[in-house]
Amino acid sequence: MTDVVDSDELLRRIRRARACAAAERRTWRTRRDELGRTDPAGAGDAAVRELAYEAVLRVLDEILTPGRHPEPD
Repeated sequence: MTDVVDSDELLRRIRRARACAAAERRTWRTRRDELGRTDPAGAGDAAVRELAYEAVLRVLDEILTPGRHPEPD
């Protein structure tokens, strides 16, 4: 991949990726809540996916606004 992008385009792409990750996190949270009553294994899988998207959001947030989140213990 040899595309060159300027800083504004890079920020747009990062913000788009963050919005996508936030939507996915909400989707998996909803799925976790729905499955929690009927399918504990499926709810566990959804919870893991939700946590994965949470990690992605934290990384993208740190890129967009450094220092926004406190350092983890």
